[in-house]
Amino acid sequence: MFVGDEVLLEVAFPEACKRLAQLADDGVLVSASEGAYSHEAVHLARVGIPGLSKLVRVQLRELARTDTSAGLAIRWEATGPGGRLFPALDADIRLAPAGDGATLLAMTGSYRPPLGAVGDALDRGILHPVAAATIRNFLAEVAAQISGQPAS
Repeated sequence: MFVGDEVLLEVAFPEACKRLAQLADDGVLVSASEGAYSHEAVHLARVGIPGLSKLVRVQLRELARTDTSAGLAIRWEATGPGGRLFPALDADIRLAPAGDGATLLAMTGSYRPPLGAVGDALDRGILHPVAAATIRNFLAEVAAQISGQPAS
C-alpha cells in the first residue's frame, strides 16, 4: 500500500535543505517518528488493537541533494509482542523548490499489510487510515521544525 502527504513551507529551498539535514543529524526525525507512531497507536487501541507493538527502530539515509530536489530515505519498524503483525514502512522525505522563498516538503512511502487477505481487509478498514494519519502527523512535526513554527 502506498501512503504519502505534502506540506508547503515558507522557507527557501537551500535553507530547508540545511534544516532537514540538521534535523536528521540531531535525531529529531527519529523522535518525531516515534511521536507520530505512538500517537496513532492510541487510535488502534480504541478499535481493539491495544498494546501490540511499539516503534523501536527508525533508520535514516543521509540527505542527498541536487539543485532541484533533496531527499532522504527513512524506514520505520515495529517490534514487541505483536511486531510481526505490523508492516515496516519504507519512505522518502523530499524537498523541492516551490518558488521564491518556498519549498515543498513531501513524504511518500509504501508498506505491505501482514496476514495476507485478512491483513488486506484490516488495512482497508482500519490500518490504512491510521498509516495516513501517522504520515500526516509526522510531516506536520517536520514542517514545524524546518519552518521554526509550533506544530499545529
